[in-house]
Amino acid sequence: MQAQLYQLVKENRPLFWSVGEKQLEDLSEQSVVETILNLGNLDNVKKLFVILGTGRVADIFHQQSSQKRNNYYPQVTHFFDAYFKRHVQKYS
Repeated sequence: MQAQLYQLVKENRPLFWSVGEKQLEDLSEQSVVETILNLGNLDNVKKLFVILGTGRVADIFHQQSSQKRNNYYPQVTHFFDAYFKRHVQKYS
């Protein structure tokens, strides 16, 4: 995991309550994106977009949310689907 993303995870440790301290560095981008979009606040999402780029976050979100079973709340799926359709050209 890149240093900036790891720092975001450390700053928001309560969001990753189910992950042990030793496993924090081993989290995938997909896990971090899912947790931040589902449980994070606006500042967390902004930082995530800066670190990974809005396009990369949109790609990960689309890949995860298009699966039959996913862990996104319905309101989160609806909001970010609309957001990415409007702000990321290749997402549409």
